[in-house]
Amino acid sequence: MARKYSKSASKDVERALHEEKRGELKSGPGGKGGTVKSRKQAIAIGLSEARAKGKKVPKKTAKKSAKKKKKSS
Repeated sequence: MARKYSKSASKDVERALHEEKRGELKSGPGGKGGTVKSRKQAIAIGLSEARAKGKKVPKKTAKKSAKKKKKSS
């Protein structure tokens, strides 16, 4: 069975989590936002950076709230 995430993508997430733990990881474009407090947010930032570098990472899944059913009237 093939890997879903590349090893180098895992390294990017690991680095982001390490920065978050030290209080150095910032959110927003160019790190201009506030300090990241959430572990989930740190993982998302690491995956996003891996995607931007073109590493093997699955596509983002659609949010449940975005899948609204149309009402027929």
